[in-house]
Amino acid sequence: MNGMNKKVNVTPLFFIGPHVILFAVFILLPTIYGMYASFTQWNLVGDPVWVGLDNYKTILFNTDSTFHYQFFNGMKNTFIFVGLSVPLLIAIPLLIAVALEHKKVKMKSFFQSILYIPGLISISAAALIWSLIFNKQLGVVSNVFGSEPVWASTQPYAWITIIAITIWGGIGGNMIIYRASINGVSKDLYESAEIDGAGSIRKFWNITLPSIRFPLIYTFVMTTAGCFNVFGQPLMMTNGGPQQSTTVLMMYIRQLAFSHGQSIAGMASAMAVLLGLVILVVSALQYYLMNRNAT
Repeated sequence: MNGMNKKVNVTPLFFIGPHVILFAVFILLPTIYGMYASFTQWNLVGDPVWVGLDNYKTILFNTDSTFHYQFFNGMKNTFIFVGLSVPLLIAIPLLIAVALEHKKVKMKSFFQSILYIPGLISISAAALIWSLIFNKQLGVVSNVFGSEPVWASTQPYAWITIIAITIWGGIGGNMIIYRASINGVSKDLYESAEIDGAGSIRKFWNITLPSIRFPLIYTFVMTTAGCFNVFGQPLMMTNGGPQQSTTVLMMYIRQLAFSHGQSIAGMASAMAVLLGLVILVVSALQYYLMNRNAT
């Protein structure tokens, strides 16, 4: 009887309730409706018309379709961006974090703050800054290094500008995670390694990396997922050029869903769902491989 009369504590609901509501309204429900829309023909105005798997068949198998080209060209460019940016977004912050933890480095917090500030700047503002840096007539790169190419209009320089702005704005967050993880490693391990004659490289491979395995897996998976959703950098820096060589899939999805002419939101939703599946598969594969190699 005492158990039946026990009062239920509802206080936690007041804390988690708003988050659950916001998650449902702005993430869960739009995701579910987007998946439904991918099976329809829809222009964002009228009612969606159910077409089943037609959108997916057109995207994946109709080689004569513009949508087929847009999807595979967008995915190719997206994979190029991921392949170029993710290793740098992992390695550079990790090396900086290790360097800042060296006992001879002073003003650690100051340098960390300076490196984190670019991550607080909007993509549009960052793109303006880097457009001036790479400007052929006025830019630092051209005047200091005597560089000639029109960076945003020729390859491989267009990719270099996009990767530069991405690294500049993205290293701060991962660096802070790595520094916090390295600070949690027992100093006795490093002191014992020094007594045994271990150098900096050996301590890095044998102590630092194994000790921050889980933060490393987390940042690797999350950084990769974020890079698959790249949009602002190529839009602002190159507008997808030259000749659509930097037009990533998210740019095609936006173009189809919110084009100035006829909106094809159903087809855009199908591309978005396929991109989401690719992200899930790649993330799961990363997690599996990194966990297996670390055990």
